[in-house]
Amino acid sequence: MSYLVNGAEFDREPAPGQCLRTFLRELGHFGVKKGCDAGDCGACTVWLDGVPVHSCITPAFRADGREVTTIEGLGGPGAPHPVQRRFEDAPGFQCGFCTAGMIMTAAALTEEQKADLPRALKGNLCRCTGYRAIEDAVRGVRAVETAAPGGAVGTSVGAPAGHDVVTGHAEFTMDTHIEGLLHLKVLHSPHAHARIRSVDKRAALAVPGVHRVYTWEDVPRRRFTTAIHTDHLVDPDDTYVLDDTVRFAGQRVAAVLADTVGAAEEGCRRLVVAYEVLPAVFDPEAAMADGAPQLHGSHDPFVRDPVHNVLLELHAHIGDVDAGFAAADVIHEGTYFSPRVQHAHLETHGSIAWLADGRLNVRTSSQSPSIAKVKLEYLFGLRPDRVRVFCKRVGGGFGGKQEVITEDLVALATLDTGRPTSLEFTRAEEFTTASPRHPMTLTVRLGARADGTLTAVQVHNVSNTGAYGNHGGETLYAGGASVMIYRCPNKKYDAYSVYTNTVPSGALRGYGMTQPAFAVESAMDELARALRLDPMELRRRNIVRPGEPLVALHDGPDDVVFAEDGPTRCIDLVDAALARTAGQPPPGPEWLVGTGTASSLHETAPPTEHLAEAWVTLGDDLVYELAVGTVEFGEGTSTAHVQIAAGQLGTTPARIRLVQSDTDRTGFDTGAFASAGLSVAGNAVLRAADAVRDRILAFAAAYTGVHVVLCTLDDDGVVCGDRRVPLAELVAAARARGIRFTAARKAYGSPRSVTSNAQGFRVAVHRVTGEIRILYSVQAADAGVVINPAQVRGQIEGGVAQGIGFALTENHHVDGDGVMTNPNLRNYRIPSYADVPRTEVLLVGSTDSVGPLRAKGMAECCINPVAPALANAVHDATGVRFRALPLTPERVYGRLSAAQSVSTGRRP
Repeated sequence: MSYLVNGAEFDREPAPGQCLRTFLRELGHFGVKKGCDAGDCGACTVWLDGVPVHSCITPAFRADGREVTTIEGLGGPGAPHPVQRRFEDAPGFQCGFCTAGMIMTAAALTEEQKADLPRALKGNLCRCTGYRAIEDAVRGVRAVETAAPGGAVGTSVGAPAGHDVVTGHAEFTMDTHIEGLLHLKVLHSPHAHARIRSVDKRAALAVPGVHRVYTWEDVPRRRFTTAIHTDHLVDPDDTYVLDDTVRFAGQRVAAVLADTVGAAEEGCRRLVVAYEVLPAVFDPEAAMADGAPQLHGSHDPFVRDPVHNVLLELHAHIGDVDAGFAAADVIHEGTYFSPRVQHAHLETHGSIAWLADGRLNVRTSSQSPSIAKVKLEYLFGLRPDRVRVFCKRVGGGFGGKQEVITEDLVALATLDTGRPTSLEFTRAEEFTTASPRHPMTLTVRLGARADGTLTAVQVHNVSNTGAYGNHGGETLYAGGASVMIYRCPNKKYDAYSVYTNTVPSGALRGYGMTQPAFAVESAMDELARALRLDPMELRRRNIVRPGEPLVALHDGPDDVVFAEDGPTRCIDLVDAALARTAGQPPPGPEWLVGTGTASSLHETAPPTEHLAEAWVTLGDDLVYELAVGTVEFGEGTSTAHVQIAAGQLGTTPARIRLVQSDTDRTGFDTGAFASAGLSVAGNAVLRAADAVRDRILAFAAAYTGVHVVLCTLDDDGVVCGDRRVPLAELVAAARARGIRFTAARKAYGSPRSVTSNAQGFRVAVHRVTGEIRILYSVQAADAGVVINPAQVRGQIEGGVAQGIGFALTENHHVDGDGVMTNPNLRNYRIPSYADVPRTEVLLVGSTDSVGPLRAKGMAECCINPVAPALANAVHDATGVRFRALPLTPERVYGRLSAAQSVSTGRRP
């Protein structure tokens, strides 16, 4: 067969049944991404004779004799295609994993298609941006600015990897060829609870190309937790690499190592496993009942109450809630449910391991290579100097990659065979074996006087941690902060993290706060209506103010700084925006229109220990090398770190060379989660840059004989009094004396500050079909001192878009046997371009942050008020209260139909 790819002609025969995506990647065209392998996401889009196609569902043989264009061939060397330039200038990406496919689709659009982008872009999904930036890129709207020396902070400079992202040259985890690479595939349990009696490996080992089959008998018998935190003791060591007991449908049973993915998959199919099926329980309330099946034995010290499957329970109170309710004129009580939802980052989990000079190297899609390294050392008894873990660019995370769930198996196989090994999740494995958000059922009881003053707040939370406790306790603690936003002398929080025979829950954007925020903010809306008060006014009367304690689980001292009234200012901005902006008109007379709001408060770093180290060095080439362990997966910390360093060093981002997320080349970093990539690692960068600047100035002062207070560092020199000394001269003089301009500094996640957000929606609900359309969306956020306005706006828009998906369409459908029935993007339904409105973003400037230059991270907190604001808007439109998510059309239709039947006296 003859192929023409990006202008190069060659003869090659694809494997039988091979798709064009894998064929092109074998040829080294790594800009062609894998997001679904089902034609759902568009990350693999290429041109076939100038027409965009999804290469994952296009057989490779169909390209025979035809012209194939990938993202790498769209523009010439040094001359990107105009659409690539527009995506860089907008910028039309965050993590960038979807960007190649998005550009290939956008570059082929006609003017007619550009006039209908919801239809034209329906085949391309983005989980990060919220799509506004993509629309801007298609239409040529530029946001990227050029910073003057020392003026990077506060400017919308572009991402350091921007050009590589839009041209398809940015390396993601699996974008590499390694000679002799072996492939792992995993056999997953069909049962929700079973004991493995035996595994017959013989037929699997007889498959040509199969090298090994690993079961629980072949792995270190060491308990660990897959969750990533600096202090591993906050999560239970209740997991093994492979176990002889499976506790959820989808759990690892065995791993097959082979020359090819196909051979490994065939090996899995041929394994013969004898199971002893055990009783299973899927509902946490049922799991806590007497006589329920026990998931973990009484000998397991990490379980609070193994008989009732309780991993952890919290009971905290301030004041006397009984007295508070007795003093109330109005009491509201309701039970609210947030379901299990998935991160759906377009890059699935994956890792590659190999040995070099006897050292284990692991290239992985992790939010924390430093802690992944520590876990591998522990599991396999390795010295720290014998392990290197690193990341290239990571294709989305949202907390889903705050786990070690691929690194352990590739390390096992490589240490066993000495061969390089790869494991890459399928999309179905992401849904059935990775860690989604905790389902939570919360009962909220609020008491208030007639004037709206809260007298009592009581929250009862039952969290479904799934089969294992990774993040089960920490998210439960985080949920307690949901009562922190409102001033009240009497508060009570009772919470339970419960084991069930379902996929283990984990970290997800908002980390334990999105679910309680939905409950508390919905309850506040209901209380306001019972009091005949405007919901925003009820919040104003009770929201915590500077100088008042941020009381959540206790009234003791804490490390949180709260000195400016960001929460009230956010409420006022959203209230005013809703009053002045009608948004789109209602589509017609069958549509009911309503408005809803919600507020949230979020701490800027986790309460547990968080650490980051940064190194800054001025090289002989007069470029500053910034080394920091934080991973870039679309949260924008790389850009912010470069801006911080450039600002402190009086230079431009172009003269900062970033080295990141490599345990051999960077210092320890707890990880990019809980907004700590900015608030903690950013402070480390600031301090390291300051230290290098001070060393340069001190040397320049001694070199010129001018007092250091009269010396100023600029882009490429130091002004000492009336003399300017070029940096090149200073570097040469310092080298001659054995001096290097370098420094390392650390930062910790304490003290912390808070971010506040308020969200408003105006929606239309179809009275017949139950469809919800968003007419207007606005979010106000206290972002502190804004380092990069375009990035902050993008993070908020992306968070709102993700929150809309969680509220309206996304849900794990699990059958009676605990098996997920919709493990694909087509049926899980994350928002597409047509589903997401433009969100007006309003920023509250404040200076009460302890982050770098008083900045606050925005990647996480923005999602918390979205679902309750939507639910409140739907209630305002229909008069029907929805206390369980998602608000799908069939659910809305069912409740509206029932309500109408009751009001008319007809049977539903």
